[in-house]
Amino acid sequence: MRADRLLTPAERSGGRSAGARRRTVAGRRAGAAAVALIALVALLAGCAPSRDTAPSSASASARQRTAGAPAPAAGETLLVTDFGADTVTFVDPSGHGPSGRRSVVVGTAPYGIVLGGDGTAWVATAEGVAVVDAEARKRTSLIPYATDTGPVTTGEYRGGGMGIALSPDGRTVYVGVNVPGASGTLEAIDTGRREVVGTAPVGRRPFDVDVSGDGRQVYATGHDSFDVTVVDAATWGTRRIEVAPYGTEGGLGSWLKPHYAAVRPSDGALLLPFEGERLAVVEPGTGRVRVERMTADTHQHGVAVTEDGTLHVVGTGPIDPATDAGPSLTVRSPGGRERVIPLDGPHEDVEVSADGRTAYVSGGFTRDGHWDGISVVDVATGDVTRIPAGTRPLGMVIL
Repeated sequence: MRADRLLTPAERSGGRSAGARRRTVAGRRAGAAAVALIALVALLAGCAPSRDTAPSSASASARQRTAGAPAPAAGETLLVTDFGADTVTFVDPSGHGPSGRRSVVVGTAPYGIVLGGDGTAWVATAEGVAVVDAEARKRTSLIPYATDTGPVTTGEYRGGGMGIALSPDGRTVYVGVNVPGASGTLEAIDTGRREVVGTAPVGRRPFDVDVSGDGRQVYATGHDSFDVTVVDAATWGTRRIEVAPYGTEGGLGSWLKPHYAAVRPSDGALLLPFEGERLAVVEPGTGRVRVERMTADTHQHGVAVTEDGTLHVVGTGPIDPATDAGPSLTVRSPGGRERVIPLDGPHEDVEVSADGRTAYVSGGFTRDGHWDGISVVDVATGDVTRIPAGTRPLGMVIL
């Protein structure tokens, strides 16, 4: 049982140390098949029950609907990136939308996606930023990166665009560009001219990019460098903030690194979850990092925050199936109260409907274990509907 304070790694149940929770890159690759098999067995045995403060008596299996069951009629269409292909796919969660062209070729291994107010989608691919007319369902441009990212490849470590964000005025797209084996860059694209107009150095593998509410600062989350780079949108000056609540031991081989961030509407703080145990709350202005307790006890990736400050966090699954919990979606209130909704299989990112009632969780996952679908979660009841969607769907926007 967890105490009400944050435990050190050595104090955790079973005597786990921080070192025991880390893997080297070589170790990960050599043991990938074994880990995947163990995780699959654990998942087939059933997800852990919800750890809400008032848990439901329903079992995880009873709360998972099949792909053939009716999906919640949210009245929304999703546009998802097919990380395992070269397309984006239009998905109607209700299954009752109009027919028509469902996929559009954008470029190799599309990752992040952002939507402008004019219906234009901007997609970070390995080749460049693709511009998609969402209404006409066609690619209108492919903007090459100013950064040399090497040969175009696929997979988790491929070069090219990763996180992507749009300025509040819609005039600039910011994309984090991964350079294999080196630090990344943040590139700014003028949405009118459709060309790169500025670059700044950021951390390694910029999984996520976010923009402050006033548009003055851009935040690039460096997965492999344990940091967030704060970029001044006017001067292109940069500041590095280390975000490593478990420390940086293990370097590139560590599992305990930042992935995605969300900007809290109330005060502009950056929220970065770690392992379903710790939430790093970063003050971009001062560089101060405060840590709050979380309860899901699982490796975490994607995040989304609603206007009222409710945080939604994707749990991808355990680092160690013998001690950690399975995949989940954490719904965390502004006051810190959490509901943990079990999911079936690894997931990557999350988007929340305009009314806050439905969460869409992509099954693509940047590592092994992905599946070609999306989990549609009724936030109030915890009911989950699994629907097919694209090829290794990763990033999403709601049209």
